[in-house]
Amino acid sequence: METESRQGNISGNNNNHRFPRKEKLKGRDEIRDVFNRKRAYSCAGAKLFTLWNGLAHNRIAFTFSRKYGNAVERNYSRRLSREAYRQFRNELQKGYDLVLLVYPGRDVFSVRVKQMRELFSRAGLFISTRRVSSGSPAGGPMRAGSQESS
Repeated sequence: METESRQGNISGNNNNHRFPRKEKLKGRDEIRDVFNRKRAYSCAGAKLFTLWNGLAHNRIAFTFSRKYGNAVERNYSRRLSREAYRQFRNELQKGYDLVLLVYPGRDVFSVRVKQMRELFSRAGLFISTRRVSSGSPAGGPMRAGSQESS
């Protein structure tokens, strides 16, 4: 019985809080593609890049400016960011590649949640704030040469 409580729900139905591999944007080329064909949204301490991918789920990567400190600080910030993203992922429209660029500053969970709420809101990614632009959700697939930045 004690192992059940430590492991959570043994039947595997309690995986809603996990960060599945399919939701991770991996690989230099995939991340570079989001940066190059981007829509960018900024707030104090962070910047969100979005790109329509047409999948049934979002994929996200967390990256840091060059002067962000050592590996321990970056990994801590990545864990904070991942957890903050988990708080919002069920409220977001699906089908986007997202890259969150974090700048040095206060690495506090409440600050990261506030940053993400503001960025997702500016990008129109919340389900309740769907933008209608050229017939696709939240700007959808970008036309060549178009870019939005806040």
